[in-house]
Amino acid sequence: MSMATGCHRQQAAPSGSAAESSYKIYKLRGKVVSINAATGEVTINHEAIPGFMEAMTMPYKLKDPNILSELHPGDVLAADLLVSQESDADVVLDHIVVVAQGKPDYKPATIYHVPAQGDAVPDFKLRNQDGRIIHLHQFRGKNLLITFIYTRCPLPNFCPLVTRNFASIDKQLSADPKLKGKTHLLCVSFDPEHDTPERLKAYGEEYIGSSSKFAFANWDFAVPEPAVLKEMAKFFDVGMTTEQDQTITHTLSTTLVGRDGKVVKFYPGNEWTADQVVVDVKQSLGA
Repeated sequence: MSMATGCHRQQAAPSGSAAESSYKIYKLRGKVVSINAATGEVTINHEAIPGFMEAMTMPYKLKDPNILSELHPGDVLAADLLVSQESDADVVLDHIVVVAQGKPDYKPATIYHVPAQGDAVPDFKLRNQDGRIIHLHQFRGKNLLITFIYTRCPLPNFCPLVTRNFASIDKQLSADPKLKGKTHLLCVSFDPEHDTPERLKAYGEEYIGSSSKFAFANWDFAVPEPAVLKEMAKFFDVGMTTEQDQTITHTLSTTLVGRDGKVVKFYPGNEWTADQVVVDVKQSLGA
């Protein structure tokens, strides 16, 4: 296989009229930043994708994961970006062609960090649903479960699903005397323009199922200033871009932080479950 001319193995395109109609195809061109074999993703610093998103750096899954081993940081590639038109909002790369080999001195404009066990989490500052300033380090001594959402998200399997999972986790932890009060939940909005404290409070009450003064005792909804949001997005591997209609195209990122302020586990995407996280919380607490 010639890496310079770039013919990677062809990946199977959707077949049949039903499959073809369920995906919209965009053309992507960009440079490989990193390969994550654990998640089956390749992070690409790509040009603007007309009609879909602006130029940015973000991870993508491959339709054929076997191709992952054939890609290297610095490779310039062209590919089809398949975007599901179904409720799962699946996004994958297909028909990948490497048009230029990577250069060892290549450095992307933005480097995203993938949280790994033992990583120390910075003390980011946010404003919560009560308009109060909170810091991540104030939760030291407890587990901290962090995810990223925005309240206007229209895709049921993205922000709403993650928030429902958090609601289930909150109920399970609150119902267990050995776990109650030992883990704090935090939903971080990446939409500071629209997600005001008032909006976050209303959104949170809907999922918590209560508007009492104790409703947010173990769960905050908060938003950072834009400059802090940029750094949080890089640390927690959150790719996002605002579209012309003001919706936000984004990845999903959830992280369990231990009582010492270090990463216990990272959950990319939306395939993790509330029960799975509760088990991990129990293990981290020795319960």
